[in-house]
Amino acid sequence: MPEGHTIHRLAARHAELFAGDKVTASSPQGRFTEGAALISGTVLDRTEAYGKHLLHHHADERTLHVHLGLYGRFTDGDGEPPVPVGQIRLRLASDRHWLELRGPTACELLTPPEVAALRGRLGPDPLRADADPDRAYARIRRSATPLAALLLDQSVVAGTGLIFVTEALFRAGLRPTVPGRQLTPVGWAALWADLVALMTLAVARGRIDTVRDGHLPEAMGRPARVDRHGGEVYVYRRDGAPCHVCGSPVSRGGLAGRNLYWCPTCQP
Repeated sequence: MPEGHTIHRLAARHAELFAGDKVTASSPQGRFTEGAALISGTVLDRTEAYGKHLLHHHADERTLHVHLGLYGRFTDGDGEPPVPVGQIRLRLASDRHWLELRGPTACELLTPPEVAALRGRLGPDPLRADADPDRAYARIRRSATPLAALLLDQSVVAGTGLIFVTEALFRAGLRPTVPGRQLTPVGWAALWADLVALMTLAVARGRIDTVRDGHLPEAMGRPARVDRHGGEVYVYRRDGAPCHVCGSPVSRGGLAGRNLYWCPTCQP
């Protein structure tokens, strides 16, 4: 599932393509025909991302809400849209550009109160200027739940997925299974700041890089990482490989059906 930086990049891209323009909307697949008809012919005012949720705000106060889930993806292009191929849930087009959405978990129209309710269900997003990290810490400091599980809970922190969580915990020297209530205010401030920095960098680069300069391939004389997720990381999906910092084999374990990765030496 795409992590929050991908959704923020999509929001910026869609604003670049359509903000201020009247759009034509359709659903070649047929599963969003009614919703597409309601926004077709309206002006797309602005776009925004909140965690893993993408919002297109239209001039008539209707908001298109998309959650890509595991299989959703967008494609876009210039000029006339191509002949529909495959299961296209939504197609948007203007005089200059087009985009297509396939396979999302959610593609729906929301009213302003429903948008407010969606935001209310989500924790602070490290990539948003209006984020309040104290709201997340209020949940974390009272909980015996493992810290990794709390950070993956979108109602605690929005937009963080397994890569950002495991990597930020490594950089903080915190084992993923440490109870949330053991995290100090100073520790949380540092962890939040690192999430903001890592996710902001990922927006700029289009991939997740978490390795400090001294541990990059060229600095260590090691091969670059080869993985479909791209980017240089410390522990994510590196189980059994030597830690870039101490050389200990990276560990893997399960938590609520998810794989966790950590260094037993650097994260005691």
